[in-house]
Amino acid sequence: MPTYKDEKTGLWYCKFVFTDWTGEKRQKKKKGFRLQKEARAYETEFLSKEKASCDMLFSSLVDLYMEDCKARLKPTTYSGKEFLIGSHLIPYFGKMPLNKITATTIRKWQTTLISNPKRYSETYLKTVHNQISAIFNFACKYYQLSENPARVCGAMGKKNADCMNFWTVDEFKEFMEAISDKVVSQTVFNLLFWSGMRSGEMLALTLDDFDFEARTVSINKNYARLDNEDLILEPKTPKSKRKITLPPFLCDLIKSYAEKLVAYESTERLFNVTKHYLKHEMNRGCKKSGVKVIRIHDLRHSHASLLIEMGFSPLLISERLGHEDIKTTLQTYSHLYPNKQGEVADKLQSLY
Repeated sequence: MPTYKDEKTGLWYCKFVFTDWTGEKRQKKKKGFRLQKEARAYETEFLSKEKASCDMLFSSLVDLYMEDCKARLKPTTYSGKEFLIGSHLIPYFGKMPLNKITATTIRKWQTTLISNPKRYSETYLKTVHNQISAIFNFACKYYQLSENPARVCGAMGKKNADCMNFWTVDEFKEFMEAISDKVVSQTVFNLLFWSGMRSGEMLALTLDDFDFEARTVSINKNYARLDNEDLILEPKTPKSKRKITLPPFLCDLIKSYAEKLVAYESTERLFNVTKHYLKHEMNRGCKKSGVKVIRIHDLRHSHASLLIEMGFSPLLISERLGHEDIKTTLQTYSHLYPNKQGEVADKLQSLY
């Protein structure tokens, strides 16, 4: 493994030939190493990575994994994945050879996260574990890793939270009274609560998406903001593309709001605010009204819980929320259905 010293800078560099994935011979040169051993280590790791060798570092596998993900994921999804890996996986596993990471290693890592003073939620712990398992699955499928140590170890956390925060209609009305001084806030929060749409779906809406005669709104895109840039993306899943029927009062509210806009084109975003604005208004309204603080996404849960209490079927709720599968609806809101068991028993008694 030849390495060289640049007499002008005093730094080391390596230069070598390798075979790329197409089978062609190519030359690689890398400068700027303070020590000769650093230059040698770079060459060794580079060649291990190119040969898809399981003795490559975990950080090198992550580079390959993220390169694969970048072409397949939405920018926002990719950014979130990048942050999670950089925060919780690279600091612990980055310098470990892939084939030296065992189920025991994963178990110790899990313990550090579970014991972290930040007290991560059970659902967040599950998300983090799913991510490392996905990386090892990638290695098993494409880089001949014999087994997934994260799968052998077993998961941590829970898919669904033990409890879910949502507002009742009365709580929502108290909140709305507290933010009644801003028309845009009144409009967007009413739309979120009474339609159950995701905040990104709502922020992507244009006036052309509304059919006031049919009283429907078409969900066909998603808004996100990344690196100070507004993005209009595809919806979360294919089933997310849907039409939601709206109550008349909500249609009137949207029309009234749109009439007040100046120099507005019907193909432009109807609500020129961001998720940061929604969070700020949520905090302001909760503080002023005294209503318990919930997340923006919990307005969607509030809508679902309201429909369940009104007796609507899981299938209808699933279609309205744009869930990919009715199982998602049942798994997410199953804890709300036991409240109806007493009503079921009473109705059966009356029939008897």
